[in-house]
Amino acid sequence: MPEGPTIAILKEEAAGFVGRRVRSVAGNSREDIQRLRGRTLCRLRSWGKHFLLEFDDLALRIHFMLYGSYRINEERDSAPRLSLRFDRGEFLNFYACSVRFIEEDLDQVYDWSADVMNPDWNPRKARAKLALRPQALAADALLDQQVFSGVGNIIKNEVLHRIRVHPESRIGALSSRKLGELIRQARQYSFDFYAWKKAYVLKQHFQVHTKTHCPRDGQRLSFRPKLGKAQRRAFFCPRCQRLYE
Repeated sequence: MPEGPTIAILKEEAAGFVGRRVRSVAGNSREDIQRLRGRTLCRLRSWGKHFLLEFDDLALRIHFMLYGSYRINEERDSAPRLSLRFDRGEFLNFYACSVRFIEEDLDQVYDWSADVMNPDWNPRKARAKLALRPQALAADALLDQQVFSGVGNIIKNEVLHRIRVHPESRIGALSSRKLGELIRQARQYSFDFYAWKKAYVLKQHFQVHTKTHCPRDGQRLSFRPKLGKAQRRAFFCPRCQRLYE
């Protein structure tokens, strides 16, 4: 599943389409995507894992789910869920994703302060939301898009290793200082992820995600194929990541 930093990169890569008119539309989406034909793309935005295309009186939300992807001026063998073609033969293709129209003002739909990569990110609000979830596992809290929009499973695993917290620790058991580390690193690691992915070196920086041994102490990592309410993969060090109960 593409995480927030990947969507931020897509927004940059697709910026050249802003201000241009959609010449034709295709795809196997069940939405009435032909509504976009002839409309001008006014703005691109993102909220966590949501890629948002704003037109004059509506917006389109792309969510890549688990296996979605995109191509700019390139084709895949499979049929796109949505293909937007502009002049000069240029196009945006989206595959295996969710497509949904949003008629409301996006500022009324989205809490931009919850997006860890947004300039309006508010760590104080994140702390207040976590205070209402004292029994939540640290792993689940990081994946809660209402608290940390854009954080996905890779970021979750790496952040918890970075701050030495076991994924099954309870949020309410963390000290104020440790909770502050979790909040800060959710944002910091997202920007590290962004920089590494743009430089095509992201996987070289993984410390625990898909790894077998902890680079800090050499301990064999624990692996859970489904952990917490989110039921996502967890890689962690049972020696240096403390369990707070």
